[in-house]
Amino acid sequence: MKIAIAGTGYVGLVTGVCLAEHGHEVTCVDVDEEKIRLMESGVSPIYEPGLEELMVKNKARLKYTTDYKSAYRGSQVIFIGVGTPEKKDGSANLSYVYRVAEQIAEIIEYDCVVVVKSTVPIGTNDKVESLIRANVKEGLQINVASNPEFLSQGTAVKDTLHASRIVIGTENEITANILKEMYKDFDAPILITNRRSAEMVKYASNDFLALKISYVNEIANLCEMVGADIDDVTEGMGFDSRIGNKFLNAGIGYGGSCFPKDTKALHWLANFYDHELKTIKAAIEVNENQKFKLIKKAKKYYESFENINVAVLGLTFKPGTDDLREAPSLVNIPLLLEDGAKIKAWDPIGINNFKKMYIDNITYCDNIEDTLADTDICFIFTEWEEVRQLKPTDFKNLMRKPIVLDGRNCFKTSEFICSNVTYESIGRQAVYK
Repeated sequence: MKIAIAGTGYVGLVTGVCLAEHGHEVTCVDVDEEKIRLMESGVSPIYEPGLEELMVKNKARLKYTTDYKSAYRGSQVIFIGVGTPEKKDGSANLSYVYRVAEQIAEIIEYDCVVVVKSTVPIGTNDKVESLIRANVKEGLQINVASNPEFLSQGTAVKDTLHASRIVIGTENEITANILKEMYKDFDAPILITNRRSAEMVKYASNDFLALKISYVNEIANLCEMVGADIDDVTEGMGFDSRIGNKFLNAGIGYGGSCFPKDTKALHWLANFYDHELKTIKAAIEVNENQKFKLIKKAKKYYESFENINVAVLGLTFKPGTDDLREAPSLVNIPLLLEDGAKIKAWDPIGINNFKKMYIDNITYCDNIEDTLADTDICFIFTEWEEVRQLKPTDFKNLMRKPIVLDGRNCFKTSEFICSNVTYESIGRQAVYK
């Protein structure tokens, strides 16, 4: 099929490249000329393992352009994969989605299917279809379908090529058959439903996972108070197939482009209909508070961080990505700087993005050893494998005062017993020097 993709972020670019991998002719559209030049040279503008390799492999079937008119004009399927950023009130900003819809209506010359891949509030697909049909040339049949994404940053290519499910929301069988044909070579079950149900599947799925994380973090906080160990607790929980062992890792909260935005968007939507989702509201509150757990723990050791040498390991919201959106580092580092801390920070791929916000007052290091050297306390915000490989002796030998606050439970507490290192984590008992 001939396919156009509007937007080359995580969703749009990964979708386009994976469709090309399955033999479709794909044109990716973006307004950023520099991104287009990068992609044309085979370089991905986002960090995503395996993506560049597929871009190069399928370059004969992939085009990149800022010319949306040529891209949309002859396409059988047009994906809308642009951003839906969070507004101040928590609702989703749909201006980019509607702008693409207007462009499609303006230029399209043949019947086609428009697929909304962006995460959008329930009912948005209906509005997109109405907008297009009200402005398209007379006689053309444009059908809009919802096809939410379920990819995770760091594993996006795998999540797309071998998805847990493909959800297609449509109001007619013709559209369903076109999209089933498009996805026929993908290794995933396909669910056909109406558009509003498809839109809700996305929010309900992400928000359930956010709930699970927040619940485990609440249990972890209580474990610290009563002397239990969250690792043992979650292992016991995970044996129950009704609960499962995924998303049971305690830590300093979820981040990224999906969970924070999607929980707030669904909470806002419920309030719009005079309905309160109490569980979602609680998850949001728990997650916001959880981000400050390490700072609170650190106050036991230093009332003020004035001239205290601080090591920060990990800046991104999770390993395998350079994305900083809603990362705990973004709320903790400013507090430390404001309190006078001297910070050295390390991250294998997130430093350049962090420098765009904080270029001064932080020493960025190329390796963990330089980051830890002569510091008085260490904060672990991201569970990179390089961090997990550290031993208690590394902290003891490199740091001036080996106090380690682990926000991702990278190590077993037993490793730090008799290590002469103070080690605190989430939901487990502290090990004091």
